[in-house]
Amino acid sequence: MAERERAKAEEMRASGWAVSVATMQRVRGRYRRQGLWGPVDKRATRGASATGRSDGRVVVAVLEALRRQRGRSKGTVEGLRRLAGEILDRAHGPGVVPLPSRATFHRLVNAPADPAELPGWPARTASARTPPFARAGASRPGERVRVDTTRLDVMAVLEDGRLGRPEGTKAVDAALLLAEMVVPHPMRPHWPEALGLSRASVPYERLMRVDKRLEGVAARPVIVPETIVVDRGRVFVSEAFVAACETLGVSVRPAPPRRPAAKGVVERTFGAINTLFCQHVAGYTGSNTTLRGRSVEDEACWTVPQLQDLLDEWITVGWQGRPHEGLRHPMTPGAALTPNEMWGALVGACGYVPVPLAGRNYVELLPARWHRVTDRGIRIDHRTYDHPVLGACRGRSPGVIARQGKWEVHHNPHDGRQVWIRLPGGEFAEVPWIHRDHVNVPFERTW
Repeated sequence: MAERERAKAEEMRASGWAVSVATMQRVRGRYRRQGLWGPVDKRATRGASATGRSDGRVVVAVLEALRRQRGRSKGTVEGLRRLAGEILDRAHGPGVVPLPSRATFHRLVNAPADPAELPGWPARTASARTPPFARAGASRPGERVRVDTTRLDVMAVLEDGRLGRPEGTKAVDAALLLAEMVVPHPMRPHWPEALGLSRASVPYERLMRVDKRLEGVAARPVIVPETIVVDRGRVFVSEAFVAACETLGVSVRPAPPRRPAAKGVVERTFGAINTLFCQHVAGYTGSNTTLRGRSVEDEACWTVPQLQDLLDEWITVGWQGRPHEGLRHPMTPGAALTPNEMWGALVGACGYVPVPLAGRNYVELLPARWHRVTDRGIRIDHRTYDHPVLGACRGRSPGVIARQGKWEVHHNPHDGRQVWIRLPGGEFAEVPWIHRDHVNVPFERTW
């Protein structure tokens, strides 16, 4: 056998192959163990597998993530990557098995997945603009604010117990949005201190010297809009929205008709909310019916106030603290800034003027209804509101002949804990719901 090995090695060298006797011995040993597959040079077979050199544990996690997404509404590959990371952390411990790069993960997902199950971006429906493009510049916060409405792509539990997507925007929602822009956003009781404005990349100490209301608020900018660009929807041309803008001194500028690209920033933000937030929420419906799962209704578990609470928390930590490719300071164009960092830079250059929106101003922005004040109080949407302040109003007329003895009552459709009645002197008085102290407050998270 040794003579045959030497003879074969000499034959290979004569044919131009640099093969030693020891190499021939190893090749013969692999042949005895594996048959014809043993002598094959394994370097020629690398990459032939659909998953290449990927860690087998990562491949198993990707397959498990695809299995969990089967039948559900389709999200993005980035959402699938986060799910695979969670599966790896639970199976092997946090950080034990690292995820591959995004490009490698995309190739890894495409290898074992059924093309019909691959995540994908929503189809574009808006008409594209044609060059040349006119840029509308803005050099300070609030100089030009674009607003629009969309329905959240999440199935929710409605007030009557039915399942459905959150209702469309009303004029009061747009009016309240203006009020939330100009006043600091309070911290929720269950939020960690890391979400406070004092921890954000803003000149907090300098701002506190100007506006004491910023103490203990969430890390969300306070924007005083100068001009608001809206579409021609009835929400933004309604009397309530126009009156709210006039109250705050905001100019309203309609966008060009049949030009959705005029508010492209808003449309892109809606897409980001869909991919970065909605697809990770139970009950995600997908951006269109072709991406919708078969059991969306079975997954729905959040009420509309709870979804609002989750969205507010995500905006504070996941949007305001996330670098945006479109936010770059002229002096440092190579670094993408977060919205909070850009706001802090612009406030430092343009200044900050607080808007003292008093409680009366806030109540004036709420929708008004006219109701009689009976011995039991005020009845609105199957709720009864009563307080001793109504003693002088029961069974009497406010003096407005056109309202037939009814009183002006302002209420927040999203917060039924109290209403406000305008007294004969013109001041507002708060009237609580009789069961306010016995139920959970809105936006309180329940597990």
